[in-house]
Amino acid sequence: MKRTVIIQGSSRSKGDTSLIVDYLANKYQIDVIDLNSKTIGHYDYEYKNADDDFMKTITDVIENYDTIIFATPVYWYTMSGIMKAFFDRISDLIRIHKDLGRQLRGKQMAMISTSNSDDLVEGFNMPFEASANYLGMTYLGDIHTWVEDNRIPDIVKTKMDIFSSLLIP
Repeated sequence: MKRTVIIQGSSRSKGDTSLIVDYLANKYQIDVIDLNSKTIGHYDYEYKNADDDFMKTITDVIENYDTIIFATPVYWYTMSGIMKAFFDRISDLIRIHKDLGRQLRGKQMAMISTSNSDDLVEGFNMPFEASANYLGMTYLGDIHTWVEDNRIPDIVKTKMDIFSSLLIP
């Protein structure tokens, strides 16, 4: 199994981030999971959200994909709230579903950020890279993309094609 999935974490299912995600998904036949279409509660120590969509989603990802690409818009200099809630819920795999969480070891992770210009702040990738390292995953890298006037500039497409060649077998 050498499959790749993009987990899109934007508050808009059809916004700028989805333009980037759709470009990659269509060009390289990559599956996409839109977190905005899921009900995923915030992490809590009492596991009150056990019946939401997180466990089904993460189980599907772990069982079916080797490479996980997280795609998020830049909101207030960091990942989106939806993406942050998803990352926080990975704690469920460390505290409760340990056997499933251990299956993240050896998988690959990458990150795509999106905004309206080439202006990513230094350190934006740190939560992704550090999480991959903590979980025993291989961090393949990250790329910042942007959308201008509802279109992907050619320079961004070129950057994404080069980046994708490093991620996709």
